[in-house]
Amino acid sequence: MAKVLVVDDDSSLLRALRLGLQAGGHQVTTAVNGEQGISQTALTSPDVVVLDLGLPDIDGLAVCKRIRQWSEVPIIILSASGTEDRKVAALDGGADDYVTKPFGMAELEARIRAALRRRGEPDEQLPPSLAFGPLELDLVHHEARLHGATVSLTTKEFEVLSFLARHVGRTCTHQMILTAVWGTGYGHEAQYLHAYVHRLRQKLDDGPGTMIQTAAGVGYSLRPNQEIST
Repeated sequence: MAKVLVVDDDSSLLRALRLGLQAGGHQVTTAVNGEQGISQTALTSPDVVVLDLGLPDIDGLAVCKRIRQWSEVPIIILSASGTEDRKVAALDGGADDYVTKPFGMAELEARIRAALRRRGEPDEQLPPSLAFGPLELDLVHHEARLHGATVSLTTKEFEVLSFLARHVGRTCTHQMILTAVWGTGYGHEAQYLHAYVHRLRQKLDDGPGTMIQTAAGVGYSLRPNQEIST
């Protein structure tokens, strides 16, 4: 199955996760603080990192950001906090998914499978770049340019925009976008998406919503003035 690194300072939870994930066929490594988690990620090259936010030495969000500087390994956040701000901060910081404690082992295993599926999608199925009108997206380096100037986007903002770009001219439902960008389990949390689209419009000088158009109660579509060229 998968090599899973679990980073959590709760020894009882670590033991339960180790036993549960091993029973599911996974190879499990554990770390009890943030520094160990970073080191183990580098040393063991896990397929998935399950990372608690409340660590004793470094905040889990900082650990996530440090790992993201050099690795694209899927990171699933565990947290006792289910507040929207905390979730958005974690996802903006590079996390792939967010699970609120308490949770069931079946749910965590489903999130791991989803993360592995997304990671396993071959990059060659995507064009290296998309361009329409004044907007260019570099899908390899995750960079966006508007009228030739770089637009500073978070990881999730870029993923939302690139998903719409890959389906240019078509209406993408809230569930389609949320599942593609955040993973299964987020398909009905449209408030996340509304906030991200609002910020994208601000950064792209699209206040009226002429480029990223709203289909009320359904989703969004990208409607550029020119067709995509690759």
